[in-house]
Amino acid sequence: MSLLPQLNSSKENLRLLRISDVMNLTGLPKSTIYLKIKNKQFPSQLQIGTRSVAWLEGEIQDWILQNINKRGC
Repeated sequence: MSLLPQLNSSKENLRLLRISDVMNLTGLPKSTIYLKIKNKQFPSQLQIGTRSVAWLEGEIQDWILQNINKRGC
């Protein structure tokens, strides 16, 4: 039995994305991403190394979908 909690996400959504990937997916520049994180308007990054961070793909996809839904589509 796995020690990891059961998640409702597929393994693809658990992929770690670097800042360049997040920028490509969202269309946002790096400075805007960090400003939105500071203002609690964007998923925060995970520390994956001493000087490395990444974002969970599923959280970024959820953020994108929330913004689409706000639009009223």
